Amino acid sequence: MIVVGVIASKHATNVGDFVLGGRKVGPWLTAFAYGTSYFSAVVFVGYAGQFGWRYGISATWIGIGNALIGSLLPWIVLGGRTRTMTKHLNSATMPDFFGRRFDSKAIKIAAAVISFIFLVPYTASVYNGLSRLFEMAFNIPYWVCVLGMASLTGLYVILGGYMATAINDLIQGIVMLVGIVAVIGTVLSQQGGFFSAVGKLAELKSDVPVTLGQSGAFTSFFGPDPINLLGVVILTSLGTWGLPQMVHKFYAIKDEKSIKTGTIISTIFAIIIAGGCYFLGSFGRLFDNPGLYNEQGKVIYDAIMPYILSSLSDVLIGIVVVLVLSASMSTLSALVLTSSSTITLDLIKDNLYKDMNQKKQLRIMRIFIVFFIVVSVVLALYPPDFIAQLMGISWGALAGAFLAPFMYGLYWKGTTKGAVWASFISGVGITTSNLVFGYIDSPINAGAIAMVAGLVIVPLVSILTPKMKKDKLEAIFKCYKSDNNLSKNELSEDKLKEEKQTKVMA
Repeated sequence: MIVVGVIASKHATNVGDFVLGGRKVGPWLTAFAYGTSYFSAVVFVGYAGQFGWRYGISATWIGIGNALIGSLLPWIVLGGRTRTMTKHLNSATMPDFFGRRFDSKAIKIAAAVISFIFLVPYTASVYNGLSRLFEMAFNIPYWVCVLGMASLTGLYVILGGYMATAINDLIQGIVMLVGIVAVIGTVLSQQGGFFSAVGKLAELKSDVPVTLGQSGAFTSFFGPDPINLLGVVILTSLGTWGLPQMVHKFYAIKDEKSIKTGTIISTIFAIIIAGGCYFLGSFGRLFDNPGLYNEQGKVIYDAIMPYILSSLSDVLIGIVVVLVLSASMSTLSALVLTSSSTITLDLIKDNLYKDMNQKKQLRIMRIFIVFFIVVSVVLALYPPDFIAQLMGISWGALAGAFLAPFMYGLYWKGTTKGAVWASFISGVGITTSNLVFGYIDSPINAGAIAMVAGLVIVPLVSILTPKMKKDKLEAIFKCYKSDNNLSKNELSEDKLKEEKQTKVMA
Protein backbone atom coordinates (compact mmCIF):
# COMPACT_ATOMS: atom_id res chain seq x y z
CA MET A 1 0.00 0.00 0.00
CA ILE A 2 2.87 2.37 0.76
CA VAL A 3 4.52 1.49 -2.57
CA VAL A 4 1.23 2.30 -4.33
CA GLY A 5 1.16 5.66 -2.54
CA VAL A 6 4.73 6.48 -3.59
CA ILE A 7 4.07 5.57 -7.24
CA ALA A 8 0.77 7.50 -7.33
CA SER A 9 2.43 10.57 -5.76
CA LYS A 10 4.37 11.15 -8.99
CA HIS A 11 1.08 11.78 -10.79
CA ALA A 12 -0.69 13.76 -8.00
CA THR A 13 0.94 17.10 -8.78
CA ASN A 14 -2.19 19.29 -9.00
CA VAL A 15 -5.60 19.51 -7.32
CA GLY A 16 -7.46 17.73 -10.15
CA ASP A 17 -5.08 14.77 -10.07
CA PHE A 18 -4.98 14.60 -6.26
CA VAL A 19 -8.76 14.82 -5.69
CA LEU A 20 -10.12 13.19 -8.87
CA GLY A 21 -7.25 11.21 -10.38
CA GLY A 22 -7.34 13.59 -13.35
CA ARG A 23 -10.87 12.30 -14.18
CA LYS A 24 -9.17 9.39 -15.97
CA VAL A 25 -9.91 6.51 -13.58
CA GLY A 26 -10.99 3.26 -15.25
CA PRO A 27 -14.05 1.08 -14.49
CA TRP A 28 -12.34 -1.59 -12.38
CA LEU A 29 -10.66 0.91 -10.06
CA THR A 30 -13.81 3.04 -9.79
CA ALA A 31 -16.12 0.06 -9.16
CA PHE A 32 -13.89 -1.38 -6.44
CA ALA A 33 -13.38 2.09 -4.92
CA TYR A 34 -17.17 2.49 -4.77
CA GLY A 35 -17.73 -0.97 -3.27
CA THR A 36 -14.96 -0.88 -0.68
CA SER A 37 -15.97 2.63 0.42
CA TYR A 38 -19.55 1.37 0.80
CA PHE A 39 -18.81 -1.69 2.96
CA SER A 40 -16.58 -1.19 6.00
CA ALA A 41 -15.88 -3.18 9.15
CA VAL A 42 -19.11 -1.74 10.58
CA VAL A 43 -21.06 -3.79 8.03
CA PHE A 44 -19.09 -7.00 8.50
CA VAL A 45 -18.83 -7.00 12.30
CA GLY A 46 -21.60 -4.70 13.53
CA TYR A 47 -24.49 -4.69 11.07
CA ALA A 48 -24.15 -8.30 9.89
CA GLY A 49 -24.16 -9.56 13.47
CA GLN A 50 -26.91 -7.21 14.67
CA PHE A 51 -29.38 -7.59 11.80
CA GLY A 52 -28.61 -11.27 11.27
CA TRP A 53 -29.52 -11.85 14.92
CA ARG A 54 -32.73 -9.80 14.64
CA TYR A 55 -34.05 -10.97 11.30
CA GLY A 56 -32.43 -14.35 10.57
CA ILE A 57 -32.13 -15.44 6.93
CA SER A 58 -34.25 -12.48 5.81
CA ALA A 59 -31.30 -10.21 6.70
CA THR A 60 -29.89 -11.29 3.33
CA TRP A 61 -32.47 -8.92 1.79
CA ILE A 62 -30.35 -6.05 3.15
CA GLY A 63 -27.38 -7.26 1.10
CA ILE A 64 -29.56 -7.73 -2.00
CA GLY A 65 -30.98 -4.22 -1.50
CA ASN A 66 -27.44 -2.84 -1.14
CA ALA A 67 -26.47 -4.48 -4.43
CA LEU A 68 -29.54 -3.44 -6.46
CA ILE A 69 -30.62 -0.13 -4.88
CA GLY A 70 -27.28 0.96 -3.43
CA SER A 71 -24.96 -0.12 -6.27
CA LEU A 72 -26.75 -0.92 -9.54
CA LEU A 73 -29.30 1.92 -9.61
CA PRO A 74 -27.01 4.82 -8.60
CA TRP A 75 -24.53 3.82 -11.32
CA ILE A 76 -27.36 3.80 -13.87
CA VAL A 77 -29.24 6.88 -12.64
CA LEU A 78 -26.42 9.10 -11.33
CA GLY A 79 -23.18 7.84 -12.88
CA GLY A 80 -23.19 9.31 -16.38
CA ARG A 81 -24.97 12.55 -15.59
CA THR A 82 -22.78 13.19 -12.53
CA ARG A 83 -19.59 12.72 -14.54
CA THR A 84 -20.86 14.98 -17.33
CA MET A 85 -22.25 17.85 -15.27
CA THR A 86 -19.45 17.98 -12.67
CA LYS A 87 -16.87 18.06 -15.47
CA HIS A 88 -18.83 20.80 -17.26
CA LEU A 89 -19.16 22.84 -14.05
CA ASN A 90 -15.56 22.07 -13.06
CA SER A 91 -16.65 20.98 -9.58
CA ALA A 92 -14.56 18.55 -7.54
CA THR A 93 -16.79 18.09 -4.46
CA MET A 94 -20.50 17.77 -3.70
CA PRO A 95 -20.77 21.19 -1.96
CA ASP A 96 -19.01 22.77 -4.95
CA PHE A 97 -21.53 21.08 -7.27
CA PHE A 98 -24.43 22.50 -5.26
CA GLY A 99 -22.87 25.97 -5.33
CA ARG A 100 -22.31 25.98 -9.10
CA ARG A 101 -25.48 24.14 -10.11
CA PHE A 102 -27.73 26.47 -8.10
CA ASP A 103 -25.54 29.56 -8.42
CA SER A 104 -25.35 30.06 -4.66
CA LYS A 105 -22.26 30.50 -2.51
CA ALA A 106 -24.40 30.20 0.64
CA ILE A 107 -25.66 26.74 -0.42
CA LYS A 108 -22.08 25.66 -1.09
CA ILE A 109 -20.93 26.76 2.37
CA ALA A 110 -23.95 25.18 4.09
CA ALA A 111 -23.32 21.86 2.30
CA ALA A 112 -19.66 21.98 3.31
CA VAL A 113 -20.58 22.61 6.97
CA ILE A 114 -23.09 19.72 6.98
CA SER A 115 -20.45 17.45 5.40
CA PHE A 116 -17.88 18.41 8.02
CA ILE A 117 -20.21 17.97 11.00
CA PHE A 118 -21.43 14.51 10.01
CA LEU A 119 -18.40 13.09 8.18
CA VAL A 120 -16.17 13.46 11.28
CA PRO A 121 -18.17 11.10 13.53
CA TYR A 122 -18.75 8.83 10.51
CA THR A 123 -14.95 8.65 10.12
CA ALA A 124 -14.52 7.71 13.78
CA SER A 125 -17.11 4.94 13.49
CA VAL A 126 -15.02 3.14 10.84
CA TYR A 127 -12.79 1.72 13.58
CA ASN A 128 -15.76 0.01 15.24
CA GLY A 129 -15.58 -3.74 15.07
CA LEU A 130 -11.81 -3.95 14.73
CA SER A 131 -11.05 -4.17 18.44
CA ARG A 132 -12.75 -7.48 19.18
CA LEU A 133 -11.33 -9.17 16.09
CA PHE A 134 -7.77 -8.09 16.81
CA GLU A 135 -8.03 -9.02 20.48
CA MET A 136 -9.43 -12.42 19.48
CA ALA A 137 -6.76 -13.11 16.87
CA PHE A 138 -3.61 -11.55 18.32
CA ASN A 139 -4.45 -10.30 21.81
CA ILE A 140 -3.47 -6.82 20.60
CA PRO A 141 -4.92 -3.77 22.43
CA TYR A 142 -7.49 -1.74 20.54
CA TRP A 143 -5.38 1.45 20.54
CA VAL A 144 -2.48 -0.27 18.77
CA CYS A 145 -4.83 -1.45 16.03
CA VAL A 146 -6.38 2.03 15.63
CA LEU A 147 -3.01 3.79 15.43
CA GLY A 148 -1.58 1.27 12.98
CA MET A 149 -4.57 1.45 10.65
CA ALA A 150 -4.78 5.25 10.80
CA SER A 151 -1.04 5.73 10.15
CA LEU A 152 -0.93 3.42 7.15
CA THR A 153 -4.11 4.83 5.62
CA GLY A 154 -2.99 8.43 6.17
CA LEU A 155 0.39 7.75 4.60
CA TYR A 156 -0.82 6.45 1.25
CA VAL A 157 -3.67 9.00 0.98
CA ILE A 158 -1.30 11.91 1.69
CA LEU A 159 1.21 10.61 -0.84
CA GLY A 160 -1.00 9.69 -3.78
CA GLY A 161 -4.46 11.16 -3.21
CA TYR A 162 -7.42 9.63 -5.02
CA MET A 163 -5.44 7.42 -7.39
CA ALA A 164 -3.55 5.82 -4.49
CA THR A 165 -6.82 5.11 -2.68
CA ALA A 166 -8.42 3.69 -5.85
CA ILE A 167 -5.55 1.27 -6.56
CA ASN A 168 -5.38 0.20 -2.93
CA ASP A 169 -9.17 -0.22 -2.92
CA LEU A 170 -8.78 -2.73 -5.76
CA ILE A 171 -6.22 -4.71 -3.75
CA GLN A 172 -8.32 -4.51 -0.58
CA GLY A 173 -11.49 -5.44 -2.50
CA ILE A 174 -9.89 -8.64 -3.83
CA VAL A 175 -8.95 -9.60 -0.25
CA MET A 176 -12.55 -8.97 0.84
CA LEU A 177 -13.97 -11.15 -1.95
CA VAL A 178 -11.69 -14.10 -1.21
CA GLY A 179 -12.22 -13.77 2.54
CA ILE A 180 -16.02 -13.66 2.60
CA VAL A 181 -16.40 -16.66 0.27
CA ALA A 182 -13.93 -18.74 2.31
CA VAL A 183 -15.54 -17.84 5.64
CA ILE A 184 -19.13 -18.58 4.52
CA GLY A 185 -18.11 -21.99 3.20
CA THR A 186 -16.28 -22.90 6.40
CA VAL A 187 -18.98 -21.69 8.81
CA LEU A 188 -21.74 -23.57 6.98
CA SER A 189 -19.66 -26.76 6.87
CA GLN A 190 -19.27 -26.53 10.66
CA GLN A 191 -23.07 -26.60 10.94
CA GLY A 192 -23.38 -29.62 8.67
CA GLY A 193 -23.99 -27.69 5.46
CA PHE A 194 -26.56 -25.11 4.30
CA PHE A 195 -29.72 -27.21 4.71
CA SER A 196 -28.69 -28.45 8.14
CA ALA A 197 -27.92 -24.89 9.31
CA VAL A 198 -31.28 -23.60 8.03
CA GLY A 199 -33.06 -26.51 9.72
CA LYS A 200 -31.46 -25.67 13.08
CA LEU A 201 -32.37 -21.99 12.66
CA ALA A 202 -35.98 -22.90 11.88
CA GLU A 203 -36.33 -24.65 15.23
CA LEU A 204 -35.53 -21.49 17.22
CA LYS A 205 -38.39 -19.47 18.70
CA SER A 206 -38.57 -15.77 17.93
CA ASP A 207 -37.99 -13.22 20.70
CA VAL A 208 -38.99 -10.29 18.47
CA PRO A 209 -42.23 -8.63 19.76
CA VAL A 210 -43.94 -8.92 16.34
CA THR A 211 -43.59 -12.72 16.26
CA LEU A 212 -42.89 -13.49 19.92
CA GLY A 213 -42.49 -17.23 20.63
CA GLN A 214 -43.07 -18.26 17.02
CA SER A 215 -40.88 -21.04 15.60
CA GLY A 216 -39.51 -20.66 12.07
CA ALA A 217 -39.67 -16.86 12.03
CA PHE A 218 -35.90 -16.61 11.48
CA THR A 219 -36.13 -18.66 8.28
CA SER A 220 -39.29 -17.05 6.88
CA PHE A 221 -39.19 -15.06 3.62
CA PHE A 222 -39.40 -11.59 5.20
CA GLY A 223 -38.36 -12.53 8.72
CA PRO A 224 -39.91 -11.74 12.10
CA ASP A 225 -40.09 -7.94 11.66
CA PRO A 226 -40.51 -6.97 7.96
CA ILE A 227 -41.34 -3.27 8.57
CA ASN A 228 -38.11 -2.51 10.40
CA LEU A 229 -36.23 -4.71 7.93
CA LEU A 230 -37.52 -2.47 5.13
CA GLY A 231 -36.23 0.60 7.02
CA VAL A 232 -32.77 -0.94 7.21
CA VAL A 233 -32.82 -1.77 3.48
CA ILE A 234 -33.84 1.81 2.56
CA LEU A 235 -31.27 3.48 4.80
CA THR A 236 -28.30 1.29 3.91
CA SER A 237 -29.17 1.19 0.18
CA LEU A 238 -30.72 4.51 -0.78
CA GLY A 239 -28.25 6.38 1.43
CA THR A 240 -25.35 5.88 -1.00
CA TRP A 241 -27.11 8.15 -3.51
CA GLY A 242 -26.49 11.19 -1.33
CA LEU A 243 -23.21 10.45 0.48
CA PRO A 244 -20.39 12.77 -0.72
CA GLN A 245 -17.66 10.12 -0.58
CA MET A 246 -19.76 7.71 -2.70
CA VAL A 247 -20.95 10.11 -5.39
CA HIS A 248 -17.37 11.43 -5.64
CA LYS A 249 -16.42 8.20 -7.47
CA PHE A 250 -18.56 9.23 -10.46
CA TYR A 251 -16.69 12.55 -10.73
CA ALA A 252 -13.43 10.72 -11.43
CA ILE A 253 -14.42 7.98 -13.90
CA LYS A 254 -13.02 8.57 -17.39
CA ASP A 255 -15.91 8.01 -19.86
CA GLU A 256 -19.39 6.62 -20.56
CA LYS A 257 -18.09 3.20 -21.60
CA SER A 258 -16.31 2.88 -18.24
CA ILE A 259 -19.57 3.64 -16.42
CA LYS A 260 -21.35 0.75 -18.19
CA THR A 261 -18.55 -1.67 -17.30
CA GLY A 262 -18.25 -0.29 -13.76
CA THR A 263 -21.99 -0.80 -13.18
CA ILE A 264 -21.69 -4.54 -13.71
CA ILE A 265 -18.51 -4.90 -11.64
CA SER A 266 -19.84 -2.82 -8.75
CA THR A 267 -23.13 -4.75 -8.60
CA ILE A 268 -21.44 -8.16 -8.57
CA PHE A 269 -19.02 -6.98 -5.89
CA ALA A 270 -21.92 -5.76 -3.72
CA ILE A 271 -23.89 -9.00 -4.11
CA ILE A 272 -20.91 -11.06 -2.93
CA ILE A 273 -19.74 -8.77 -0.11
CA ALA A 274 -23.00 -7.35 1.26
CA GLY A 275 -25.11 -10.40 0.52
CA GLY A 276 -22.39 -12.64 1.95
CA CYS A 277 -21.97 -10.60 5.14
CA TYR A 278 -25.66 -10.50 6.04
CA PHE A 279 -26.16 -14.11 4.99
CA LEU A 280 -23.32 -15.16 7.29
CA GLY A 281 -24.64 -13.02 10.15
CA SER A 282 -28.08 -14.62 9.84
CA PHE A 283 -26.69 -17.81 11.43
CA GLY A 284 -25.44 -15.96 14.53
CA ARG A 285 -28.10 -17.50 16.79
CA LEU A 286 -26.67 -20.96 16.14
CA PHE A 287 -23.58 -19.81 18.06
CA ASP A 288 -25.57 -18.50 21.06
CA ASN A 289 -23.61 -18.55 24.35
CA PRO A 290 -23.41 -16.54 27.62
CA GLY A 291 -20.43 -14.54 26.32
CA LEU A 292 -22.69 -12.71 23.89
CA TYR A 293 -24.66 -11.00 26.67
CA ASN A 294 -23.81 -8.12 29.00
CA GLU A 295 -24.62 -7.92 32.72
CA GLN A 296 -28.16 -6.69 31.97
CA GLY A 297 -28.80 -9.70 29.73
CA LYS A 298 -28.76 -7.70 26.48
CA VAL A 299 -27.03 -9.06 23.39
CA ILE A 300 -23.64 -7.51 22.53
CA TYR A 301 -24.08 -7.36 18.76
CA ASP A 302 -20.43 -6.54 18.01
CA ALA A 303 -19.44 -9.80 19.73
CA ILE A 304 -21.54 -12.07 17.49
CA MET A 305 -19.36 -12.15 14.38
CA PRO A 306 -16.04 -12.44 16.29
CA TYR A 307 -17.45 -15.40 18.21
CA ILE A 308 -18.62 -17.08 14.98
CA LEU A 309 -15.14 -16.57 13.52
CA SER A 310 -13.25 -17.69 16.63
CA SER A 311 -13.84 -21.34 15.70
CA LEU A 312 -12.11 -20.98 12.32
CA SER A 313 -8.57 -22.15 11.52
CA ASP A 314 -5.66 -19.79 12.12
CA VAL A 315 -5.27 -19.20 8.38
CA LEU A 316 -8.93 -18.21 7.95
CA ILE A 317 -8.85 -15.98 11.03
CA GLY A 318 -5.84 -14.24 9.49
CA ILE A 319 -7.72 -13.77 6.22
CA VAL A 320 -10.75 -12.37 8.10
CA VAL A 321 -8.60 -9.90 10.04
CA VAL A 322 -7.04 -8.65 6.80
CA LEU A 323 -10.51 -8.57 5.22
CA VAL A 324 -11.94 -6.37 7.97
CA LEU A 325 -8.83 -4.19 8.07
CA SER A 326 -9.06 -3.73 4.28
CA ALA A 327 -12.74 -2.81 4.50
CA SER A 328 -12.02 -0.25 7.21
CA MET A 329 -8.99 1.33 5.52
CA SER A 330 -10.75 1.74 2.18
CA THR A 331 -13.71 3.50 3.81
CA LEU A 332 -11.45 5.63 6.02
CA SER A 333 -9.33 6.75 3.04
CA ALA A 334 -12.44 7.82 1.09
CA LEU A 335 -13.84 9.75 4.07
CA VAL A 336 -10.65 11.66 4.98
CA LEU A 337 -10.00 12.58 1.33
CA THR A 338 -13.59 13.82 0.93
CA SER A 339 -13.46 15.74 4.22
CA SER A 340 -10.10 17.42 3.53
CA SER A 341 -11.01 18.41 -0.04
CA THR A 342 -14.37 19.79 1.12
CA ILE A 343 -12.80 21.94 3.84
CA THR A 344 -9.99 23.16 1.57
CA LEU A 345 -11.87 23.80 -1.66
CA ASP A 346 -15.32 24.76 -0.34
CA LEU A 347 -14.63 26.64 2.90
CA ILE A 348 -11.04 27.92 2.95
CA LYS A 349 -10.45 28.68 -0.73
CA ASP A 350 -12.09 31.97 -1.84
CA ASN A 351 -13.63 32.49 1.63
CA LEU A 352 -10.80 32.58 4.19
CA TYR A 353 -7.73 32.37 1.98
CA LYS A 354 -8.16 33.93 -1.44
CA ASP A 355 -5.90 33.47 -4.47
CA MET A 356 -4.53 30.08 -3.37
CA ASN A 357 -2.35 28.47 -6.02
CA GLN A 358 -2.31 24.71 -6.70
CA LYS A 359 0.66 23.99 -4.43
CA LYS A 360 -0.94 25.74 -1.46
CA GLN A 361 -4.23 23.92 -2.00
CA LEU A 362 -2.42 20.57 -2.09
CA ARG A 363 -0.45 21.45 1.03
CA ILE A 364 -3.56 22.48 2.96
CA MET A 365 -5.44 19.36 1.83
CA ARG A 366 -2.62 17.14 3.05
CA ILE A 367 -2.56 18.99 6.38
CA PHE A 368 -6.31 18.43 6.78
CA ILE A 369 -5.93 14.74 5.93
CA VAL A 370 -3.57 14.48 8.91
CA PHE A 371 -6.02 16.53 10.99
CA PHE A 372 -9.01 14.31 10.16
CA ILE A 373 -6.97 11.14 10.77
CA VAL A 374 -5.92 12.43 14.22
CA VAL A 375 -9.48 13.51 15.09
CA SER A 376 -10.87 10.12 14.02
CA VAL A 377 -8.30 8.32 16.20
CA VAL A 378 -9.08 10.48 19.24
CA LEU A 379 -12.84 10.01 18.82
CA ALA A 380 -12.42 6.26 18.26
CA LEU A 381 -10.36 5.90 21.45
CA TYR A 382 -12.26 8.40 23.63
CA PRO A 383 -15.75 8.81 22.14
CA PRO A 384 -17.88 11.46 23.93
CA ASP A 385 -21.54 10.50 24.26
CA PHE A 386 -22.78 13.05 21.73
CA ILE A 387 -20.24 11.89 19.11
CA ALA A 388 -21.26 8.29 19.64
CA GLN A 389 -24.87 9.35 19.04
CA LEU A 390 -23.92 11.38 15.96
CA MET A 391 -22.24 8.29 14.51
CA GLY A 392 -25.61 6.56 14.48
CA ILE A 393 -27.34 9.35 12.56
CA SER A 394 -24.50 10.60 10.31
CA TRP A 395 -25.43 8.37 7.35
CA GLY A 396 -29.10 9.37 7.53
CA ALA A 397 -28.40 13.08 8.02
CA LEU A 398 -25.98 13.34 5.09
CA ALA A 399 -28.12 11.32 2.69
CA GLY A 400 -31.35 12.95 3.90
CA ALA A 401 -29.93 16.42 3.23
CA PHE A 402 -28.11 15.78 -0.08
CA LEU A 403 -29.80 12.91 -1.93
CA ALA A 404 -32.91 14.65 -3.28
CA PRO A 405 -31.42 18.01 -4.38
CA PHE A 406 -28.44 16.25 -5.96
CA MET A 407 -30.53 13.81 -8.00
CA TYR A 408 -33.21 16.32 -9.01
CA GLY A 409 -30.49 18.88 -9.75
CA LEU A 410 -28.91 16.53 -12.30
CA TYR A 411 -32.16 15.87 -14.15
CA TRP A 412 -34.67 18.66 -13.59
CA LYS A 413 -34.19 22.29 -14.57
CA GLY A 414 -37.08 23.25 -12.30
CA THR A 415 -35.22 22.41 -9.07
CA THR A 416 -34.87 25.65 -7.06
CA LYS A 417 -32.57 27.08 -4.41
CA GLY A 418 -35.47 27.09 -1.95
CA ALA A 419 -35.94 23.36 -2.48
CA VAL A 420 -32.27 22.72 -1.76
CA TRP A 421 -32.50 24.65 1.51
CA ALA A 422 -35.69 22.79 2.41
CA SER A 423 -33.98 19.45 1.85
CA PHE A 424 -30.95 20.47 3.93
CA ILE A 425 -33.23 21.55 6.79
CA SER A 426 -35.51 18.50 6.67
CA GLY A 427 -32.67 15.97 6.33
CA VAL A 428 -30.63 17.30 9.21
CA GLY A 429 -33.72 18.36 11.17
CA ILE A 430 -35.50 14.99 11.15
CA THR A 431 -32.44 12.96 12.16
CA THR A 432 -31.10 15.34 14.83
CA SER A 433 -34.49 16.19 16.36
CA ASN A 434 -35.26 12.49 16.63
CA LEU A 435 -31.98 12.12 18.51
CA VAL A 436 -33.34 14.53 21.14
CA PHE A 437 -37.05 13.69 21.25
CA GLY A 438 -37.08 10.07 20.02
CA TYR A 439 -40.42 10.28 18.18
CA ILE A 440 -39.19 7.71 15.61
CA ASP A 441 -38.34 4.31 17.09
CA SER A 442 -34.75 4.11 15.77
CA PRO A 443 -32.06 6.30 14.11
CA ILE A 444 -32.12 3.91 11.14
CA ASN A 445 -35.82 4.49 10.46
CA ALA A 446 -35.34 8.23 11.06
CA GLY A 447 -32.64 8.29 8.38
CA ALA A 448 -34.82 6.35 5.95
CA ILE A 449 -37.74 8.76 6.55
CA ALA A 450 -35.43 11.77 6.06
CA MET A 451 -34.34 10.47 2.64
CA VAL A 452 -37.88 9.72 1.47
CA ALA A 453 -39.08 13.08 2.82
CA GLY A 454 -36.44 14.89 0.75
CA LEU A 455 -37.63 13.17 -2.42
CA VAL A 456 -41.12 14.58 -1.77
CA ILE A 457 -40.16 17.99 -0.39
CA VAL A 458 -37.80 19.06 -3.21
CA PRO A 459 -40.35 18.90 -6.08
CA LEU A 460 -43.11 20.43 -3.93
CA VAL A 461 -40.97 23.38 -2.79
CA SER A 462 -39.58 23.81 -6.32
CA ILE A 463 -43.09 24.32 -7.66
CA LEU A 464 -43.78 27.03 -5.05
CA THR A 465 -40.46 28.94 -5.11
CA PRO A 466 -38.76 31.18 -7.73
CA LYS A 467 -36.93 29.45 -10.56
CA MET A 468 -33.36 30.09 -11.70
CA LYS A 469 -32.78 32.32 -14.72
CA LYS A 470 -33.40 30.51 -18.00
CA ASP A 471 -30.07 31.46 -19.61
CA LYS A 472 -28.09 30.03 -16.67
CA LEU A 473 -30.07 26.80 -16.73
CA GLU A 474 -29.53 26.43 -20.48
CA ALA A 475 -25.80 26.92 -20.00
CA ILE A 476 -25.70 24.28 -17.24
CA PHE A 477 -27.77 21.63 -19.01
CA LYS A 478 -26.15 22.20 -22.40
CA CYS A 479 -23.39 19.87 -21.18
CA TYR A 480 -25.46 16.72 -21.72
CA LYS A 481 -25.97 17.34 -25.41
CA SER A 482 -22.35 18.29 -26.01
CA ASP A 483 -21.12 15.28 -24.00
CA ASN A 484 -23.17 12.88 -26.14
CA ASN A 485 -21.64 14.37 -29.29
CA LEU A 486 -18.20 14.11 -27.71
CA SER A 487 -18.76 10.46 -26.84
CA LYS A 488 -19.78 9.72 -30.44
CA ASN A 489 -16.70 11.52 -31.75
CA GLU A 490 -14.51 9.60 -29.32
CA LEU A 491 -16.06 6.32 -30.50
CA SER A 492 -15.59 7.20 -34.18
CA GLU A 493 -11.94 8.11 -33.51
CA ASP A 494 -11.45 4.78 -31.77
CA LYS A 495 -12.95 2.95 -34.78
CA LEU A 496 -10.64 4.81 -37.16
CA LYS A 497 -7.63 3.84 -35.04
CA GLU A 498 -8.74 0.18 -35.04
CA GLU A 499 -9.16 0.25 -38.83
CA LYS A 500 -5.69 1.76 -39.28
CA GLN A 501 -4.16 -0.86 -36.97
CA THR A 502 -5.94 -3.63 -38.93
CA LYS A 503 -4.58 -2.29 -42.25
CA VAL A 504 -1.05 -2.05 -40.84
CA MET A 505 -1.21 -5.61 -39.55
CA ALA A 506 -2.59 -6.82 -42.90
